[in-house]
Amino acid sequence: MTSYVTLAVLLLALVLSVGVYNRLITLRNRFRNAFAQIDVQLQRRYDLIPNLVDTARAYMEHEAGTLTRITEARNSADSARQRASRAPEDGVAIDALGQAETALRRSLMDFNAVVENYPELRANESIRQLMEELSSTENRVGFARQAFNDAVMFYNTYREQFPNSIIAGLFKSRFTPAEPLTLDTPEARRAPRVSF
Repeated sequence: MTSYVTLAVLLLALVLSVGVYNRLITLRNRFRNAFAQIDVQLQRRYDLIPNLVDTARAYMEHEAGTLTRITEARNSADSARQRASRAPEDGVAIDALGQAETALRRSLMDFNAVVENYPELRANESIRQLMEELSSTENRVGFARQAFNDAVMFYNTYREQFPNSIIAGLFKSRFTPAEPLTLDTPEARRAPRVSF
């Protein structure tokens, strides 16, 4: 009789362990998918920025430094995005992306401030359309980042709960803690202001 009880307890523990393991896989894949949505929106934004810079270049001959900083920040952020998209569970890559995004947002805010000094540039239909698309994309990035951070929080919470933490601990290399995508400053959390 004792052997049946022991066997039943072991079987129950095995079923529970398999269930927890599979749920951890599901949650990890959800936050990876959520990062893929950020990746799409960031790529869209990175594709818009060169068009914006090229269109503005003709009007802003004396502001070449601002345009160069935007291009450099965009390239740096795109490189960080590519590293993070290969391993969204890599906290170092996610932190680097957050820092690169902060620098890019600051460059875009500087650009918006400079555009205010060029009425003919603000009136240009191409610039207006690109700025509108960029603003729309910023909102999409914000929503995608929130979905990613929610998925990361849900995964981390589930991973840390008992008895899930035991299963996650047994498979440490597969179920590492995930890092949310954060921006460094409150100013950087706001979408760039677009005004005409």
